[in-house]
Amino acid sequence: MQAVTSLLGHLHIRSLGPVASVPAQEAFRAGFGAFLGLMATAVVAIWLSPDIWLAVYLIAPFGATSVLVFAAPNSPLAQPWPAIVGNTASALVAIGICTFLPAEPLLSVPLSVGLAILVMAVLRATHPPGGAVAMTVALGAENILPIGFSFAFVPVMTGTMTLVITAAVYAHLTGRRYPFRQFGETNPHGTHDPVPVERLGLTEDELVDILTRYRQSLNLGVEDLARLIGAAELQAAAHLVGPQTADAIMSRDLVSVSPDTPINDVAALFLRHGFTSLPVVDGNGEFRGLILQLQMIRASYAGASPTTAASIMDTSVSVAAPGTPIAALLPNLASNGMDAIPILDGSRIVGVVTQTDLISALARHSLRTDAPA
Repeated sequence: MQAVTSLLGHLHIRSLGPVASVPAQEAFRAGFGAFLGLMATAVVAIWLSPDIWLAVYLIAPFGATSVLVFAAPNSPLAQPWPAIVGNTASALVAIGICTFLPAEPLLSVPLSVGLAILVMAVLRATHPPGGAVAMTVALGAENILPIGFSFAFVPVMTGTMTLVITAAVYAHLTGRRYPFRQFGETNPHGTHDPVPVERLGLTEDELVDILTRYRQSLNLGVEDLARLIGAAELQAAAHLVGPQTADAIMSRDLVSVSPDTPINDVAALFLRHGFTSLPVVDGNGEFRGLILQLQMIRASYAGASPTTAASIMDTSVSVAAPGTPIAALLPNLASNGMDAIPILDGSRIVGVVTQTDLISALARHSLRTDAPA
């Protein structure tokens, strides 16, 4: 009773409320992906299974797996190894228990689930829906035991593989990443250096140790931890430069082009001024897009023949207002492949903050804070 009282004393009412906010677009993406994945899984299960009820039995476990692989694809619990091996091993464990123990659900269900959790942990394949697989087998032992251990492979393993493959393809098509990133893998530039915001000076073993110490190894991957630490350091560094805003450091004397500027003239401006980006504005001075030098190189390499600035400009670049804090500019300039961020007053461009502008501002602040009093 004292333990319960102590627990209630430490329980804050806010801990009972919602903890995660999912953007509507991401919720729709995950929901539609789960629909496609389960449709594909049902087709495969019905095709491979002799009786339709086999597919019906797996609705609950596969539904749980689909939540993970489509809605939480970065979770270590959602990766292909734990999903496939975890579900399959759980089915094998439950079938084994129900084969050698009396058909008594009061004993077989908790024993199947408990032993399945142990086996998944030993195999480094912890996957929460595996518990649902074990329970499904234990509760349906009368119909599943005649099929034997093959039930673990068809439809459990084959169905899980179908979900995983569908999730991987769907993630690629919708701009997501599944399976999750591995620490030290090739970066977007094709080299093995970590991207700038992930150069932490920490080894993979040290990051694993952090996850283990804080008991987060089942919730977060090493690569994602590196990204979060890097982002936090970047945000903290931004606070150190004081309340500076974009208009305090931006370049104001701009060289720009119009949408119909010939591509050869654009190239000449890049050569003359040594810029890495050029804003595109119309006759009224309104911002239309940004041309990155890298875009021209890629177009040339791909054999494309853009004729005007409008045919190569990027219209979806991140922009900011003059009063935007420097802290909000750092992530885009550091990790999103942006060399410059246009600063807009309404729809009119009034300046550009480049990586050079940002470095200069940070250097000036460093000199001021290091100067003797």
